[in-house]
Amino acid sequence: MTQIRYGMVGGGPGAFIGGVHRAAAAVDGGYELVSGSFSSDPAKSRQTGKQLGLDGDRVYSDFREMALVEATREDGIEAVVIVTPNHLHYEVAKVFLEAGIHVICDKPLTTSVEDADELVRLTTERGLVFVVTYNYTGYPMIKEARERVSAGALGAIRKVVVEYSQGWLSTLLEAEGHKQAEWRGDPERAGPSSALGDIGTHAFNLMHYVTGLEVRRLFADLGTVLEGRALEDDAVVLLDLEDGVRGVMMVSQIATGERNHILLRVYGADAALHWSQEDPDRLRMVDSGGTETVLFRGGDVGPHATRATRLPGGHPEGFIEAFANIYREAAAAIRGVDAVTGSSGVTPDFPTVQDGALGVDFIFRAIESDRDQAWVKMAGERSAKSSERT
Repeated sequence: MTQIRYGMVGGGPGAFIGGVHRAAAAVDGGYELVSGSFSSDPAKSRQTGKQLGLDGDRVYSDFREMALVEATREDGIEAVVIVTPNHLHYEVAKVFLEAGIHVICDKPLTTSVEDADELVRLTTERGLVFVVTYNYTGYPMIKEARERVSAGALGAIRKVVVEYSQGWLSTLLEAEGHKQAEWRGDPERAGPSSALGDIGTHAFNLMHYVTGLEVRRLFADLGTVLEGRALEDDAVVLLDLEDGVRGVMMVSQIATGERNHILLRVYGADAALHWSQEDPDRLRMVDSGGTETVLFRGGDVGPHATRATRLPGGHPEGFIEAFANIYREAAAAIRGVDAVTGSSGVTPDFPTVQDGALGVDFIFRAIESDRDQAWVKMAGERSAKSSERT
């Protein structure tokens, strides 16, 4: 298959996630970066384009110009990758969707529910592929966990616990000019939430992806621990899931000493499973009698985990490869041909624009719950639209 020509908006000097996306897109050779608007500063955009070896006339100072020009070129981009601060996601995605270009966007999808709904409408109307890079769903053992839950290996699900703890904002980095902390702590750029918008939406999506359970109601306690910080840096959310399942989410960016401590625990009537992002090749299962089974990536696992695995067991795979799995699935949707099997009969497995909209709704419902100190219902209409389990 020919490579998918893509462009990038954001990801210029000092940006972390842009380089991750470029590396992930390159893993399987399915994409070629040909264009970009890497910064709102034209000089910085040109600098990044030059460093990446792009033709000067394919590096733009404005994303609107980029969409307009690339859509008219015979060799124009087929997809755009959006790695800007949150407040730009909607406007950039909308411009490229209207130009007929597929979208791969970092989370959260938007900073308002209305904007998220509009992107869902536009994507559906135009018949385009829209991927939201909840990259933790790309880990093989998360796919194994999902498959075992779906197959009933745990029995009836009773409780779900998900945690995402970091410690990098344990000091007031935004006051020291730290680029990544600055925009995440600014309501104008991050939106109305920091910890939930940045990492809580990952935890929410991970729980939903593995269990397939919708949230009916939630009760949130959002806290701003460090004085002088504009948005929350710590949160606990109680979740009332369908079928009477109880859930707890813990999110923190002031958990001193933690790096990217993501834990998922699913408790069923017959067994439980445990997964940690910092030890992603293992999935621990414990039955009701206390017998523990540890499953390893590359071992005796199902087809979804096998498909997402590149290296033999014992050769660690991680963050970049999980991202790369999403890019590979996106390519299958864009091309209509599966990169692994060469067939057109495989349903791609990636987080959709509907999943992104569900994550935005979660953020706003949690903010509402914290404000009113009350249980708040999730939007049933949007919840019903979230992508079906494959």
